[in-house]
Amino acid sequence: MTIVTAIPRSGLASADATDGRRRTGLLLSMEEARSNRSRFEALVFGRFRFVVRSRELTANGVPVPLGSRALEVLSVLVEARGELVTKSELLDRVWPTTTVEENNLQFQISSLRKALGEDREFIKTVSGRGYRFVAEIAVEGPAATRDARIAGLDQDDAPLAPSRGPPAPNNLPAPTSDIVGREIHLSDVAALVEANRLVTLVGAGGIGKTRLAIELARRLAPAFGDGVWIADLAPLSDPGRVVSIVASVLGLGGDCGSPERLAPALGSRRLLLVLDNCEHVIEAVASLAEALLHADAFMQVIATSREPLRAEGEWVYRVPALDIPPEEASDAEDVLGYSAAKLFIERTRAADPVSRLDAPAATAVAQICRGLDGIPLAIELAAAGAAALGVEALAARLDDRLSLLTDGRRTAPARHQTLRATLDWSYELLSEPERVVMRRLAVFAGDFTMEAAALASGFGEVSATKAVQCLASLVAKSLVAADLGDPAPRYRLLETMRAYAMDKLAESGEFDAVTTRYAESRSDRFYRAEMRAGGGRQAQLILA
Repeated sequence: MTIVTAIPRSGLASADATDGRRRTGLLLSMEEARSNRSRFEALVFGRFRFVVRSRELTANGVPVPLGSRALEVLSVLVEARGELVTKSELLDRVWPTTTVEENNLQFQISSLRKALGEDREFIKTVSGRGYRFVAEIAVEGPAATRDARIAGLDQDDAPLAPSRGPPAPNNLPAPTSDIVGREIHLSDVAALVEANRLVTLVGAGGIGKTRLAIELARRLAPAFGDGVWIADLAPLSDPGRVVSIVASVLGLGGDCGSPERLAPALGSRRLLLVLDNCEHVIEAVASLAEALLHADAFMQVIATSREPLRAEGEWVYRVPALDIPPEEASDAEDVLGYSAAKLFIERTRAADPVSRLDAPAATAVAQICRGLDGIPLAIELAAAGAAALGVEALAARLDDRLSLLTDGRRTAPARHQTLRATLDWSYELLSEPERVVMRRLAVFAGDFTMEAAALASGFGEVSATKAVQCLASLVAKSLVAADLGDPAPRYRLLETMRAYAMDKLAESGEFDAVTTRYAESRSDRFYRAEMRAGGGRQAQLILA
């Protein structure tokens, strides 16, 4: 049973009732708050509910995507009981060990207001000074603390981040930065993992599959008593080594040279195995995953790949790109409401902490995010370039993205150090007919139908039927986007992939032949559409 008691906007308890340890009578120390945070289960304001222990914010039961910094800002504002919290106090509390620019705080406030939506007025700006959280707040908690709530809660009860028990055994890398724009996706995949034993995260190169899988595994770790383990398969060139790599990660000695030998060696372990970067050894991974799950009823597997494993019992989650600002977004606050822009600004400020986001820069950021299709790796590479070139100059030169975006982390895998290397990795895994069809599809500046794809790319060594088969394969391998919502599906190459495919088309020596074929097919299709429609404008609509 839980008790819900409203807390007046004016405060939880008088500041005079405290022992004088509060800074400006408002904010308690981090240590005090953490020692008392477990006494709350959730804070409720309007349609929102903030679960203290798991740090989850929901609106009408739906998870609200927010990073850890934004949630910390929210905690501090709520804790202040409707009183003013100055900018310096927020900076001290949210970044206690780091000196950051005020723009970072504005960024988090903008994220909060975007998340609050129609209730954005819960956060009031006091010009030149700071912010106030003015919503009516209720507290949900165990019945054992009911009397304390009814009598009036002392400010020491304010919640912060939950305490953490001993970590589950794992080999997961520690996070070095917040994950941006993925809270809803984490919640969706967690629900899939809870209900299914094999879940594959599928998406284009650089979309963030590995980051999502690692963060999800970290959050799910307490549920797996025998640990959470990740096997990075990217360095492998020999599919025959998949089993030995996984055996080594799981700490299994002896001869485990085949799935049939490895599976029984596991026994009945309650563990989560992450098989990362499976696309180039996909058949071996599919066989291993099936063998492991058949042998150990308590084991679960998350795989990441650019295409599904097509294994028994597999559930596929296609990882989407980050949200991109629309063309009409030009105000800095509006642009920062989109996760692609948030990521770009966070990474830009990491390279250049004194950077500013004025209106022209916000417009350029929105243009960059749209041009890069919201792909996180491309956005991070662009942010590194912006630190040297400037945001507006980079936006103006985005057509040359494959040559410009080359400054990845020195320690990143080779395929993630430049945008071209990421695309090369995917292209080289294709069959020759798939490569031919992909580069021929570059002639489409927008979306297209299956019929149009067959006409433009199905000639010479690739028949129209083979072109359709290759199109389906390219969709499965996350190289062509598909909109299957209409009776006649539409397809398109993302802007970055189209630029790459156009380069490959030029290198192939068949640019003239393909563009001529494309022009002829459009002319013929327009004639046939005009005959059916009886008019130019209607024919254009049918042709589209």
